[in-house]
Amino acid sequence: MTTVFARPKLQVFGVSTPFVVRKISLSDLGNALRLGWEDFNAVPTHAIVLCVIYPVLGLVLFRLVIGYSVLPLLFPLAAGFTLIGPFAALGLYELSRRRERGEQAAAWDAMQVLRAPSFGAMLELGVLLLVLFGVWIGAANAIYVATFGHAPAASIPDFATRVLTTPEGWSLIIVGCGVGFLFAVVALCVSVVSFPLMLDRHATAIDAIRTSLRAVRENPVPMAAWGLVVAALLAIGSLPFFVGLAVVLPVLGHATWHLYRKVVEPDPNPPEEQPRPPIGHRYAADFPASLFPWSRER
Repeated sequence: MTTVFARPKLQVFGVSTPFVVRKISLSDLGNALRLGWEDFNAVPTHAIVLCVIYPVLGLVLFRLVIGYSVLPLLFPLAAGFTLIGPFAALGLYELSRRRERGEQAAAWDAMQVLRAPSFGAMLELGVLLLVLFGVWIGAANAIYVATFGHAPAASIPDFATRVLTTPEGWSLIIVGCGVGFLFAVVALCVSVVSFPLMLDRHATAIDAIRTSLRAVRENPVPMAAWGLVVAALLAIGSLPFFVGLAVVLPVLGHATWHLYRKVVEPDPNPPEEQPRPPIGHRYAADFPASLFPWSRER
């Protein structure tokens, strides 16, 4: 059951924002995950293609750890992907939006997000999350150096022993997880509904962030629970070797769209969009342009 905050304008930190935020319950989170799973089942191939970079990148990072002694940063790098995940899932939001409207959802339709009027705003917030990711990696490295010094771990068993069986290692886990939690909270607060809002309502980055902050403020318990669900699913998907993220990430991406739908009141007067012309037959002479059908649309 959702409750709507009906106001002509919402005040967030003294600045008005035109988007109305609803109050949601924990049951809405389960419903969003269910709808995200349905979207994934409807277009599993497309979703896996969009997100295959994550397990591949995880394997690359694993190889770098073995060859270049950056083992202490493996976990911070993997965990830090959650900070930029909302931006990486833009294509998934577009697929969910199209399915919601009863439109055909094909692989290339995810690329339509590049033509969104607010793509520049999405890019701005994406850069902000990327900077946050970089600061987190720097902080994680500083915590490790402060705990163990500059001496690199000799091997994976040596690193595991130092971290799991020594007081310094326990301190590293506690401090690192605590600092990482703060970064995750910041990312959640500024992006939980920001990217879907910019895609759907063409909001500016500032308005999207303000609306996201208000959504968290009005729904502290559900949003905290959502953060825990995301963290738990990402941890499960990271085993073994991040391969499970090929399923977990698209499901979470689709579910984030449906969570946005539950949190932000829809536009009472949505703009009418011109229907896209159907795609006709393709011929060999069209190659390679046929690989990018959206480029031919006007």
